[in-house]
Amino acid sequence: MRLGLDRPELRAWAMYDWANSAFQSTIITAVFPDFFASVAAADLAPAIATQRYAWATTIAVAIIAIIGPVLGAIADARAMKKRMLAAFMAVGVISTLMMATIGQGEWMYAAAIFIVANIAIAGSLVFYDSLLPHIAAPEEVDRVSTSGYAIGYLGGGIVLIVNLLWILMPATFGIPSTVAAIKLSFVSVAIWWFVFSLPLLRRVPEPAALPGADGRSANPTIGAAFGQVLRTFHEMRGYRQAFLMLVAFLLYNDGIQTIIRMATIYGAEIGIDRDARIAAFVLVQFVGVPFSFLFGALAHRIGAKTAIFVALTVYVGISVLGYFMTQAWHFFVLAFLVATVQGGSQALSRSLFARMIPKHKSSQYFGFFSVFEKFAGIAGPALFALSVSLFGSSRAAVLSVILFFVAGGLVLTRVNVAEGEAQVARYS
Repeated sequence: MRLGLDRPELRAWAMYDWANSAFQSTIITAVFPDFFASVAAADLAPAIATQRYAWATTIAVAIIAIIGPVLGAIADARAMKKRMLAAFMAVGVISTLMMATIGQGEWMYAAAIFIVANIAIAGSLVFYDSLLPHIAAPEEVDRVSTSGYAIGYLGGGIVLIVNLLWILMPATFGIPSTVAAIKLSFVSVAIWWFVFSLPLLRRVPEPAALPGADGRSANPTIGAAFGQVLRTFHEMRGYRQAFLMLVAFLLYNDGIQTIIRMATIYGAEIGIDRDARIAAFVLVQFVGVPFSFLFGALAHRIGAKTAIFVALTVYVGISVLGYFMTQAWHFFVLAFLVATVQGGSQALSRSLFARMIPKHKSSQYFGFFSVFEKFAGIAGPALFALSVSLFGSSRAAVLSVILFFVAGGLVLTRVNVAEGEAQVARYS
């Protein structure tokens, strides 16, 4: 099968992308932020509401950054990747359902639920990603990873369109109000996430707990797990190519996340109306599907590393075109270009890293991968804000993002994939 999902366990694994992307598209990106500002924080000034929301996001990122690698160490040692994934998924589903109970002015309750849900989805993805090198052979991993992203785009897009139709035309569907439609969308995301997680839990085998080189206990305590994380981080420097890949990913993903996070507010600043911005986001969801598959095929022909370079080149072009953007159709062109490379660059980064890490510690390594992924986007927005202060314009700030793509690309040139794979093969 050309899509790379020719076995039941591969298809079941990829379905988790389909499952959790509903949360990514509806909760994180399109619906919950406005709901938080207009309903949960209705009694606060807009700037304060935005600040509270930003703090909730920051707290969630910080917590998962601390606990991700530790839980990964326990999951590796006790052969419980799937159980950890299921536990985080369950917490995420329940907390998403609870979003439907948020009332007007209950911003503290909303922030607490949002923090828990974000921790849950980020935690589940640590264990989801860590299963990849166990179910896919080295020559399959790029296609499987990109196929997962493609399926995720499609699933997230379908749920988002249904939810937006409910929200924009509630009376047509017999829904009493817009707020009720928003809360119904939260319920739909929770159900979707739960139902489509079941194939992975049923069909993907739990990897065995393989003994590490240090021969330590297979049943570590939390304290011992912290010690194991420190040893793994020290050990990671010995897997030089994987570590370089992490550094490169941190840099260029900072640029990617900056574009994702700042595109909406930048579009609003230059006069792109809200409906056009929502439509552009929906466009990204569906254009991303074929192009994610395409990047899997491209990686098969020219290699994952070279395909990532192609994506970074397109991102540089996006930054340049963003500088000159003035009209709504320009925004749609940029959204289309983002859709062509966003899924592929992320999926191939995941698969390239997976090929250069020891399988028996995959959860720990992907715990660190998650930390780098979540903290990407801190320096980019900061540089964006600094550029606005220095030059008095967001247009100059858009160009500043190019620095991250260039820096990440330069580090990526130092990654020797063959050497990284050979090193893992020697010690596996």
